[in-house]
Amino acid sequence: MTKSSFPRRRDLLACGLLAATGAASLAQQPYPAKPVSLMVPYPAGGPSDATARIFNLPLGQALGQQVIVENLGGASGAIAAQKVLSAPADGYYLFQGSPNEVILSPLANAAVKLKAEDFRLVAPVADAVMVFVARKDLPANTVDELIALARRSPAQPLSYGSVGIGSLYHLLLEKVQLQTGIQLNHAPYKGNAPLLQDLGGGQVDFAVLVYSAAMGALAEQGRLKVIGQLGAQRSELLKNVPAMSESRELKDFNYKTWSGFMVPRKTPEDVVQRLHKAIGATLSDPGVRSQLAAQTQTASAPMSLAEAQKFFESETARYRDIAKSIHLQPQ
Repeated sequence: MTKSSFPRRRDLLACGLLAATGAASLAQQPYPAKPVSLMVPYPAGGPSDATARIFNLPLGQALGQQVIVENLGGASGAIAAQKVLSAPADGYYLFQGSPNEVILSPLANAAVKLKAEDFRLVAPVADAVMVFVARKDLPANTVDELIALARRSPAQPLSYGSVGIGSLYHLLLEKVQLQTGIQLNHAPYKGNAPLLQDLGGGQVDFAVLVYSAAMGALAEQGRLKVIGQLGAQRSELLKNVPAMSESRELKDFNYKTWSGFMVPRKTPEDVVQRLHKAIGATLSDPGVRSQLAAQTQTASAPMSLAEAQKFFESETARYRDIAKSIHLQPQ
């Protein structure tokens, strides 16, 4: 070895020490020390993506780091959920989830191996109103009238559409049949858009769906009608549509759909607390609330971490009970 090789070795050692020191320094910095990814389990341009893009900038400001939206569709959201679970549980990968992806997907799809308990709900962020929506000429203008109509024609059951077997909407209408004793025909669709189109064209009798601006436009045009909302109280977005508590047949049928920011179960507590504080700040942001309203959603009520955990556990148990009661089998 020549003398000139020693300086090169010293330089390499120095570079290695600097790199190690930098990595250790990054690890010691308070979370977050780098940009955070927010995983949306559906393609860009859909309602879930719109929600994420309402939150990512204010959430990034609250965290002091950029929040980057990432979209990955497939398997009813399970592919994206699994990608988040496969990443390090360090708070740099958030999942924007709802009951459909983390609770119902494993119950309906045998290929999905994750379970709700793999995630921790940091906070729900957005609530959406679910409604009974019917073809324009269906001779029923309330949910009670719809159920009475179904009872009068058992030989020709009414048809209801959903976005697929095992979806939230499918489970709820199977539950309605159990609770009221009526018989319905299920017509599964590949998405909200084709189902709304067929409702507008009269090819299917009714559905339970999340209320949307597109649905509101079709209702204003007289191409379909919204006859009830699944909630104990009327939403501010739909003051003229009766809530289930106002019906006779489904007085206690109180459901809403929600989305929330989740992390893998083993994420460190201090990271979860930091995220929870930042999400809470975004939920009180007037700009966030007005943008959600434009998407026919409302900001979720603030919850402590303990309340969020209790809520998530109760929702998981609730939908698993419905799946069991209708004998849903993974396919």
